[in-house]
Amino acid sequence: MGAATARRCVAAGARVVVTDVLVEEGKATAKELDARFVEHDVTSQDAWAAVVAETLETYGGLDGLVNNAGIATMLPIEEQPLEEFQNVLQVNLVGTFLGLKAVAGPMRERGGGAIVNLSSVAGLFALPMTGGYGASKWGVRGLTKIAALEFGRDRIRVNSVHPGMIVTPMTQQLGAVSGEGTFRLAAAGRWGEAEEVAEAIVFLLSDAASYVTGAELAIDGGWTAGEGSLLPPPQKPQPKSQGV
Repeated sequence: MGAATARRCVAAGARVVVTDVLVEEGKATAKELDARFVEHDVTSQDAWAAVVAETLETYGGLDGLVNNAGIATMLPIEEQPLEEFQNVLQVNLVGTFLGLKAVAGPMRERGGGAIVNLSSVAGLFALPMTGGYGASKWGVRGLTKIAALEFGRDRIRVNSVHPGMIVTPMTQQLGAVSGEGTFRLAAAGRWGEAEEVAEAIVFLLSDAASYVTGAELAIDGGWTAGEGSLLPPPQKPQPKSQGV
């Protein structure tokens, strides 16, 4: 979703710095968008300082941040190694925390800004087999609201988005496919596209969302709308035959 978001930001007129721990993939996206690239381990406070410094040197200011880095594992709690659990929290939650710390000062000096943190539907309701991932995404949801309260008087808005089942290169390896009828648990009946998440993120970054902060936006095709999404889709009524 990071590449899709960067593309949509550039299309909206933003100048972006693309960051990734995967250097070749990140460089390719940056080259495509004529943007800057910085190798970035989100679990490192020094790496965050370097990214912010590069952004300020290149563009003279910092107006927005998308905390998009994330990893996932699927294991029962009893079977998940402690090291794996801690690694997921380091990337997903601690990485978000460090990002908030790193950009708050420059945004304050700029007169404000907008931050979007990537949580998940797993941060809205419990999903089995997601001990580390779910815990991290619940944490991102809460951290977003705390930051919104702390940063609000400095005109810095902080919101979280909660994607459902989205087609990305990672989920495609697990069998994700586009098209109607591919995900029956969602009211929309399909997997979402990364571009649909990107559109929502750009809205939250923009002045169009100037009175939106501390909010959580589910981008899940109605998956979390209620138990009705677990039921088969309603059948169209059959036309009644006319007697003669």
